[in-house]
Amino acid sequence: MQSLNWQRIMQIIVVFLFGFFATFVFLGNLMDFNSNYEFVRHVLSMDTTFKGNDLMWRSIDNHTIWLIAYWGIIIAEGIVAFLGWFTAINLLRAYKKPAAEFKSRKWSGYLMFILIFLIWYVGFVVIGSEWFAMWQSEAWNGKETAMGITQVALGMLIVFMFPEKDSAE
Repeated sequence: MQSLNWQRIMQIIVVFLFGFFATFVFLGNLMDFNSNYEFVRHVLSMDTTFKGNDLMWRSIDNHTIWLIAYWGIIIAEGIVAFLGWFTAINLLRAYKKPAAEFKSRKWSGYLMFILIFLIWYVGFVVIGSEWFAMWQSEAWNGKETAMGITQVALGMLIVFMFPEKDSAE
């Protein structure tokens, strides 16, 4: 009987779990469109930041831009979900294949992690929290949530990137 390759199992699990998570985020944004749209609207318009702050020139008070930004987030989260599922299935199919074959199927997982960091770190932490001063809002501050998601993704990426013993260079 062949022993289990726990490293490969964990790598499959981490991309599956993030794909699973992103599926709920994506569907939640579609099913509760207005609540999450309000989040984007308030962050971009900066209407709940500290009164009189000198950063208000950065605010965007344009319905079309709010919708474009929100749909961009939704689409990107949908792509993350798809890439998580696609990668998990692709790696599962390569589970018993040689290390080089398994490794060659990871490309979509790397794309998923890049997109995760672009959405939650660049989009929410850097742009939302710092450029649009989201951190100043008591009601519409998603910085901590985005940072937590980013940190979990970083841990998952480390597991995902870890080379196999027989394929380490």
